[in-house]
Amino acid sequence: MNTGDGGRGAPTAPVLLQLSGVSRVYGDHPVVRSADLDVRRGEFVVVTGDNGSGKSTLLRIACGRERPTAGGVLLDGRPIDEDAPEVRSRVATVMDAGACYPDLTVREHVMLVALAHGRGDASGDAVREVLRDHRLDDRADALPSALSSGQVQAMLLASAFVRPHELLVLDEPEQRLDTGARHDLARRLARHRDRGAAVLAATHDEALAAVADTVVRLEGGMLVGGTARDGG
Repeated sequence: MNTGDGGRGAPTAPVLLQLSGVSRVYGDHPVVRSADLDVRRGEFVVVTGDNGSGKSTLLRIACGRERPTAGGVLLDGRPIDEDAPEVRSRVATVMDAGACYPDLTVREHVMLVALAHGRGDASGDAVREVLRDHRLDDRADALPSALSSGQVQAMLLASAFVRPHELLVLDEPEQRLDTGARHDLARRLARHRDRGAAVLAATHDEALAAVADTVVRLEGGMLVGGTARDGG
């Protein structure tokens, strides 16, 4: 099933990420089965499904973090490999809860990401903007241990947004965020998409699904359908 053909003018945009016949089996247990999915430039695709349906595995495969048992993944027509410099420069992810530097302040953490990905002299302004957008400007000098779990998640999101990228892959980015922060994230992702970025997110959150161009569902490891929003 190719589900990347709907919403907000997506058919005219080139495909950036393409999953073709992707399967992942652990031992005798199939987790993802024969998944086809396109994500176009300027498109926001949401994957929904119950816990254990294979969403996280699908996203790890999509960003090159995990290899499929069968099928393939292409980024701009080339096989994806998370360790390749080209992929690291083009794909930003938030996949692992709590994956941060415990001895760096919020500002230092986000600044390190900005500098490492070539923001250079623009890093200071970029860091201030994302900290403000993620309601972290008053916690900029705090260590992760002094943050709430929702603030840690906001810091991880800020670190993804601060760096240049063409594709943003998010695994349940709404985790631990309060209702207001979830709605802010939905608006931010919609703006991000409108500026030309491709977004692929697994979520249980209705606010994120509501602003997506395409919503697909995983059931028992299989993509079983989807809906495309009218971008009019």
